[in-house]
Amino acid sequence: MTPKKSKLKNGQIVTIRHAERTDAGHILKYVNKVAGETNYLTFAADELGISVEEEEKFIEGHLNSDNKLFIIAEINGIIVGTLGFTGGEQSRIRHRGEFGVSVLKEYWGLGIGAKLVETLIEWAKSSGVIKKINLIVRSDDTRAIELYKHLGFCQEGLISREHLIGGRFYDSLFMGLQLDEPGEKNQKTSKKNE
Repeated sequence: MTPKKSKLKNGQIVTIRHAERTDAGHILKYVNKVAGETNYLTFAADELGISVEEEEKFIEGHLNSDNKLFIIAEINGIIVGTLGFTGGEQSRIRHRGEFGVSVLKEYWGLGIGAKLVETLIEWAKSSGVIKKINLIVRSDDTRAIELYKHLGFCQEGLISREHLIGGRFYDSLFMGLQLDEPGEKNQKTSKKNE
């Protein structure tokens, strides 16, 4: 993937590109910061416990796979957002995967999350492998849910008591985007109705 530059709502330029091994230390600092800014992630600050070497291996695994993607959003060389997508390992589930996305709080509302997810969708469509993108989002994260719906994701289920934060349970939505060839979905539906 060639790095993509886009102008944000505030006039700044964001670059979306593959994460590289040399980004590992910066990504870990970013993850720790972003985890302390929101309760919508599945982990809190300082909970990952991943070394730089482990992060380098993780990045390398994504770079060397046809059904994994790890991209970052940068402004002036600083990581402001990340997206990681992991496809299934076994042959029956290689065609689908799940992603997580995050953006530093000071950059919320500028369209960075949308640009990261749009980049994932473009990559998945051109991969020749990925036919379904899944995600899990807290049911009270209305901004994220609206973004995903706008990008074509549909709600597929509700997972109760998915998160426990400060003694309170939160539900999550399971959402998905099918990347069928044009007409393929309609043909399947038609055959069921015959």
